[in-house]
Amino acid sequence: MILKTVYHFQNFIANSGLDLSEYGSYLYLLILCAVLIPAVILGVFQLRTKYYGVLVSVGMSVLLIWFTRMGMRYFVLFLAVEIFLIMLYSHIRRKGKNKVIYYLFLLSSMSPLLIYKFSSLAGSDFFGFLGISYLTFKAVQMIIEIHDGAITKVGGFRLFYFFVFFPTLSSGPIDRYRRFDEDISRKISRKEYLSDYLPNGIRKIIMGLGYKFVLAYLINTYWLTVIPSGHTFLHILNYMYAYSFYLFFDFAGYSNFAVGTSYILGVKTPDNFHLPFLSIDIKDFWTRWHISLSKWFGDYLYSRLTMNIMRRKLFKNKHMASYTAQIITMFTMGMWHGFAVYYLLYGLYHGLLLVLSDLYERKFPLHRKWKDNFAYQCLQVFVTFHIVCFGFLIFSGYLFK
Repeated sequence: MILKTVYHFQNFIANSGLDLSEYGSYLYLLILCAVLIPAVILGVFQLRTKYYGVLVSVGMSVLLIWFTRMGMRYFVLFLAVEIFLIMLYSHIRRKGKNKVIYYLFLLSSMSPLLIYKFSSLAGSDFFGFLGISYLTFKAVQMIIEIHDGAITKVGGFRLFYFFVFFPTLSSGPIDRYRRFDEDISRKISRKEYLSDYLPNGIRKIIMGLGYKFVLAYLINTYWLTVIPSGHTFLHILNYMYAYSFYLFFDFAGYSNFAVGTSYILGVKTPDNFHLPFLSIDIKDFWTRWHISLSKWFGDYLYSRLTMNIMRRKLFKNKHMASYTAQIITMFTMGMWHGFAVYYLLYGLYHGLLLVLSDLYERKFPLHRKWKDNFAYQCLQVFVTFHIVCFGFLIFSGYLFK
């Protein structure tokens, strides 16, 4: 009955031409406000919101994904397969480690995203649905942490909630199961909810409104889209700045909405941005920009690549092992965005930047002498900002049009 009602509502939305994209339309924000009111009431009365959170997450996920019935089928199939794989591997892992089984389950958990990405090369949308990338990241990190012994027990209900938690469904941040599980397991007092969760949640949502619906809108409407066509130096430079600021305020706006909504539901989803344009070098930038994604790649790809390269003694120099892993990691991150040449170049560009930045900081006496000087740090911020913006120019594909 509930799914039938949602289906009719979805058809009404589609036929009316209204937009229901997550955090991207006023209609969605209106629905969001309505579903958060009961969460606030539960929080005020010191009642755990996880059961309501599951209910509303299922409803909102269905509402968001059911623009195409095929996408909805893929979503349900994905959840069933991934939850089954994780629960099964958790049971097998308790009997001991086996590398072959581990890699088999790891590849299996990645397969839906791989199928979708490679099918896109042929112009197909096979197995595509809203949030497939971020949900796959969740599944992969669980298989890895179960193998490492960091996760020793997996509850079916909590695992399901972890996957369908709607605030972070389409654009992150990418949460970790252990952290999420701790949040939904603890009881929050009225005082804590009213002094921490609720005000910080509202503050984040207001920031999201300002970032996305004011600043990103103004930049897009009155700057980005009015830049004349033609790749002159001034037009390229103008587009580089406009796109960089638009991308930040739009994406950070989404993330603030997600974090704020999570807080109101009693889950402290980590922040995804922290003043990235004030970074003093490219390594600092990746601790401030899309933090959950960069940490995910750092923890589950870069660090493991580095250890394997050093264990196999492919390079005598530990720095060469790190540099190789950095380039592979960033190239993979670029490939994750897509197989277009500008995404691949973007990943390679940042990999090389990380290598060159480390070489500069280690080898040049000037940096070691002046690194604590305020004027020098301001110069670093200026240079890093422009290096980052040029990367976003590559990422935008503007140079390839």
